[in-house]
Amino acid sequence: MPPFPRGATSSSSSLHHLHRLHLHLHLHLHRLLRSFATSAVGSVWSFGDNSNGAVGGLPPLVDAYEPLRVPSLPSFAIASLAVGHYHSLAIAADGHLWSWGRNAESQLGRPSLRETWSIPQRVVGLDNVKVRAAAASGVVSAAIGDDGSLWVWGRSKRGQLGLGREITEATKPCRVEALAGHDVVKVSFGWGHAFALTKDGKIFGWGYSEDGRLGQMGQIFDATSKQPPDLDKHRDKSKSMLEIAEELVAERIEREDNMPIIWEPSLIRELSDINVSDVSCGLDHSLVLCCDGTLLSCGDNTYGQLGRTTEGSKLLPVETNFNFKPLSVSAGLGHSLLLCKTESEHENESNAVLSWGWNRSSQLGRQGQEGIPLLVEGLSGEDPIAVSAGRVHSIALTSKGEVWVWGSGRNGRLGLGSSTDEVEPALLECLEGFQVLQAAAGFDHNLLLVAE
Repeated sequence: MPPFPRGATSSSSSLHHLHRLHLHLHLHLHRLLRSFATSAVGSVWSFGDNSNGAVGGLPPLVDAYEPLRVPSLPSFAIASLAVGHYHSLAIAADGHLWSWGRNAESQLGRPSLRETWSIPQRVVGLDNVKVRAAAASGVVSAAIGDDGSLWVWGRSKRGQLGLGREITEATKPCRVEALAGHDVVKVSFGWGHAFALTKDGKIFGWGYSEDGRLGQMGQIFDATSKQPPDLDKHRDKSKSMLEIAEELVAERIEREDNMPIIWEPSLIRELSDINVSDVSCGLDHSLVLCCDGTLLSCGDNTYGQLGRTTEGSKLLPVETNFNFKPLSVSAGLGHSLLLCKTESEHENESNAVLSWGWNRSSQLGRQGQEGIPLLVEGLSGEDPIAVSAGRVHSIALTSKGEVWVWGSGRNGRLGLGSSTDEVEPALLECLEGFQVLQAAAGFDHNLLLVAE
């Protein structure tokens, strides 16, 4: 049995034991009933840290050490998922958006001052918008309409809403007018910055631009206003990985009084002649995948998360010696993941995962040099089709609908029934017999879309 969750008493331990028993019974019953479902899309399952109610359905401070089904969502009718740092979003097949978790910054899009909600509810203010995609940061949520419009809500003094200098809080969805006329297909949020990708392969950036996380756009600000981080205090080996991660976040909050900010989405002009296929924002770095297969990175490189030794605030190529075709990228707090198609003289084409950056909790899923992209060998032969990077853990989905996890197991974020870290990818065996359609990692929790 996993250790007590945070703040647990003997009664909460019993509650957790009953939850695990209920989970196994529910899994067995659910397998028997699956054949009766018709025209199903999927249901939502979750696991990990529940301190903000992001897991859904559990009492506060009771973490989910194994996947559980999220209640109060439309049965068998969820089409897609998005995960914020501390909250969750689910898109129903009818285009409605549901939210739960942290709400201290109004990121759930519901008329309430309550700071956490563990029960999903529909986002208010999107009745006339059929949502086709969503995204979230720690303090902001976004929805993309089927017409390519971008809608945002939450609170951010770092300009992450993209609504202009005068608007730092939106309690209900507001359209980002600066992107009107552009067909947005994806948006990605870091701690204070954001990128939007359009159908014609262009990217727009906005928000906190320090350390070059928006590429050359941030150079319009006086470099003397930037305060270099004090890295020495983060090298204390006695500190846990979570303490270090929290210190990094706290540092950035303390430095917000003199922030270089792009208040509205602006075209990334250094890529104006290049078509982009994917983009992902980490805490304070960014990854941009071009249609010609070039992978670019920018932002902070304290932990080697840029995957290059070449210095510079602009977008520059990630350095790799592998013969591969990049497919998609995912940026975590201080590490990066790349899904790619590889080909060798002795093997047919297959998908693989490369990782680089911070590895304090084994979130790279491999040994070896941290600052350069290297193969996650534990996934060889598994044919991964999607990857997602959390704060200090990682998750991969395979073509067989299986889920593999690695990194920090604290608070159940790996879903393996314990708090043990995994240095290599481990199969989430409790979902045997199910086909997972999507797997997404938040900072410390995860969402799964499971076929019915």
